[in-house]
Amino acid sequence: MKARFHLPDFAGHFKLNLVFVEFLRECPQYFREGVEVASVYGAFPPSLWNGGRTQGGICDKTFIKSVIKNFNERGIPLRFTFTNPMLEKKHLDDNFCNMVMHLADNGMNEVIVLSPLLEDYIRKNYPNYKVTSSTCKRITNQEQLCAEVEKDYHIVVIDYDLNHDFDTLKKISDKKKCELLVNACCNPNCQMRTEHYKVVGMQQIIYANHVKKYHDMPFNVEKLKREHPEILRFDECPCTERSLFEMVNLKNHISPDEIWNTYIPMGFEQFKIEGRTAETLHLIEHYMYYMVKPECKDQARYEFLKWLSQNGVITVEE
Repeated sequence: MKARFHLPDFAGHFKLNLVFVEFLRECPQYFREGVEVASVYGAFPPSLWNGGRTQGGICDKTFIKSVIKNFNERGIPLRFTFTNPMLEKKHLDDNFCNMVMHLADNGMNEVIVLSPLLEDYIRKNYPNYKVTSSTCKRITNQEQLCAEVEKDYHIVVIDYDLNHDFDTLKKISDKKKCELLVNACCNPNCQMRTEHYKVVGMQQIIYANHVKKYHDMPFNVEKLKREHPEILRFDECPCTERSLFEMVNLKNHISPDEIWNTYIPMGFEQFKIEGRTAETLHLIEHYMYYMVKPECKDQARYEFLKWLSQNGVITVEE
């Protein structure tokens, strides 16, 4: 039995996830049966190809190499969220994204794709990467989903509106190839989700281009609001602020008991925890909720917080 979890953000939550990987290895007694870290996903800012969540900041080559080395030497691939739906041909030559792809091109790392343009480019120029089909494609039709699974993808991330559509899930031929997003914060059946992905994509392109042009100048959000009001209308979406305790009431939420009692017996073993832009404490609670035995949660949380404090991830006042 395997429960293979994909964790959010190898850049912004680098130390958190690295310490968690070590905690899982050193303290397996706290964890549910079969828990593994299958990958850590995300993007190094300012990756123009990034999608799903707008990510600011700047990562230099030294940090990028360190992240790749630290996770890969522990047998854990990085999975790049290159799911920007607004890419054009001119964006394929982006120096920063291609530099990252070259640095991580060792046969272990992976890429999540949405744009056919970028997918074709990556398959041609970086054939060593395993390719994942993104949930951002919003495939909710049963026949289309089954056809997607039959394609040459390492993993297909299922649209989370199908999380409890068992008629569709049962018909998937290769369930081990499919990944379920278990803790979606978005409203079920949100009619604006595809449009939101486009807005995020445009924000990422604008930010990346700013960094290229004005490397040492802070990004002026107020100027962006004035010049591009059309891409900021999702900034106040309340869904992104939901806590775990609110998410559990959404109908697309998958609980830990459902993972072990329903989905794993069906043949699924890939589970994604979202939260690339979430606060550290938010992610800690999700990690405890999903991967730790219920009876060990308090002790595991306490021990993990000590590990994080000892490694400078959080500060605990005495």
